[in-house]
Amino acid sequence: MITDHFESVAKYYGAFRPKYPSRLFEIITQQCAEHTHAWDCATGSGQAAVALAAIFKTVTATDASEAQLKSSEPNDRVNYRVAPAQASGLAKGSVDAITVAQALHWFPLNAFFAECERVLKPGGILAVWTYGLLQTNSDAIDDLINIYYRKVVGPYWAPERALVDDRYRSITLPFVELTLPELVNKPLSIQQDWNLDGLKGYLRSWSASGAFVKVQGKDPVDSISEDLGAEWGKPNLRRKMNWPLTLRIAKKP
Repeated sequence: MITDHFESVAKYYGAFRPKYPSRLFEIITQQCAEHTHAWDCATGSGQAAVALAAIFKTVTATDASEAQLKSSEPNDRVNYRVAPAQASGLAKGSVDAITVAQALHWFPLNAFFAECERVLKPGGILAVWTYGLLQTNSDAIDDLINIYYRKVVGPYWAPERALVDDRYRSITLPFVELTLPELVNKPLSIQQDWNLDGLKGYLRSWSASGAFVKVQGKDPVDSISEDLGAEWGKPNLRRKMNWPLTLRIAKKP
């Protein structure tokens, strides 16, 4: 039985999750020898899949959550379908790249890595990435986000979330992991300008926020909404958001 951590927050996930930087996909393009078919596993609402469609002729985008896929962005090159990470339904040796955006921590890793071995072509790559807690241009707002993350919805995070806080460093990838020197001096990050509603929508998209609602029956964002509004200023004021992003790539021999 697969737990759908995002069923109750899928509408927020599709509308308020940040877009990944173009530089991320440029690096993936450089490390991938062929660009015929990519599998975006746990695609969510398709943010990464649509970006990959500008690189690969075909993108298969799977997710175990049907609710998530209903919020996905249509694209002629992207084939969305429901499938768990460990059973893609793809043919053996049929994909040039597998991508996992902010989702590896939810997978049964041994079974998923076996599926990667099966469907990747020789020389194909597995690219996984994760991003940490966002920061704004206001220390006071950052403090409120930390309170929300750790105290308000903190008890509702699934244990797997610890792998995100660890930036996936404790996970051993299959195949040979590539050294990416271009990330040493210039690390990847996600950057976005949002108004107050954008930030609140993003906070509501967290799996822990959905778990909070199921138990408490109320919106967890309400607990910081007044203080957040006071620190933000005019609700339509756009502030800069920044998420540090960790990318790891392994290549199949």
